[in-house]
Amino acid sequence: QVQLVESGGGLVQPGGSLRLSCAASGFTFSYYAMSWYRQAPGKERELVARITSSGGSTNYADSVKGRFTISRDNANNTAYLQMNSLRPEDTAVYYCNARWGVRAYWGQGTQVTVSS
Repeated sequence: QVQLVESGGGLVQPGGSLRLSCAASGFTFSYYAMSWYRQAPGKERELVARITSSGGSTNYADSVKGRFTISRDNANNTAYLQMNSLRPEDTAVYYCNARWGVRAYWGQGTQVTVSS
């Protein structure tokens, strides 16, 4: 059974940091590109960051460049999103995504709230 389980979300003050984790099982993790998406209330889901299957290349939304870092540990079937210098506009549900060709899997999401 395929599973992607996000963790690490929560409430943080502006300027603070969080690290999200995505634990994968039930498929060959090393074949899949991993991405983080987010969706705020009333807004469309947007791509935040992506990393290739080998970890050799990454890309980021302009809004998070220089603040967020995506990484992966293929030996442990886990992807991460390090979020620094958080802003209130980063508040959203963050979703983990795995994709290989026509195959794609989604996690359940984890809430990140940036507020004083």
